[in-house]
Amino acid sequence: MDLTGRVVLVTGGGTGIGRETCLHLARWGADVAINFSRSRAEAQNVAALVQDHGRRALAVEADVAHDADVRRMVAGIGATLGRLDGVVNNAGITEHLGLGDLEAVTDDVWDRIMDVNLRGMFYVARAAAPLIRRAGGGAIVNVGSVSGLSGSGSSLPYAVSKAAVHGLTRSLARALAPDIRVNAVAPGAVATRWWDGRADDMARMEPTTLLGHTAAAADVAAAIVGLLQQDSTTGQVLTVDGGAHV
Repeated sequence: MDLTGRVVLVTGGGTGIGRETCLHLARWGADVAINFSRSRAEAQNVAALVQDHGRRALAVEADVAHDADVRRMVAGIGATLGRLDGVVNNAGITEHLGLGDLEAVTDDVWDRIMDVNLRGMFYVARAAAPLIRRAGGGAIVNVGSVSGLSGSGSSLPYAVSKAAVHGLTRSLARALAPDIRVNAVAPGAVATRWWDGRADDMARMEPTTLLGHTAAAADVAAAIVGLLQQDSTTGQVLTVDGGAHV
């Protein structure tokens, strides 16, 4: 898909991987809808940077865990930007819990992580699909995680939610074909605010990767944009982790 003049929604677009993805999209000529739930100032800043690239930008608030919010957001994007060609399902949360501490996984923790990381991706894909089809077809990229492949990570429910995202990706690829391609990226450790204060942990990981370094947010963003552009790929999960999980 040629991104020039296309409209792409990036959930959680104000920070981290989402922010870098928005900027990459603008450089490729796309107009960008930047979703946020709490990071209003950051999303507005990203919108200004997208506009600096000569592209249209819309910062739009919605909690992806709530279907009504999502439908209202998508309808607003269609009304304001006139179309929708792609989605980057990037919004996600976690709780840092010991993997073996099963008692720490309360119903509230479990439900909130699943609601945002999994149910939210489904809500966004479902709401966006009619607009993408109306625009002539397009693509969705879900942000999973190597935690969904390894079973480890910041917490057990986070790892489970990301494994489910990979499954959701494959199921949506079948459900939405042939008009809409659906793929996922599975980043490893990426230097975003989730890793604030844990630079030493990340430094210890780098020698364990084949490339000798972990991926940066810009690396993941480039992979996401590449999957949006690739017209012959669907139902795939692309790992971006410097070769840590070969």
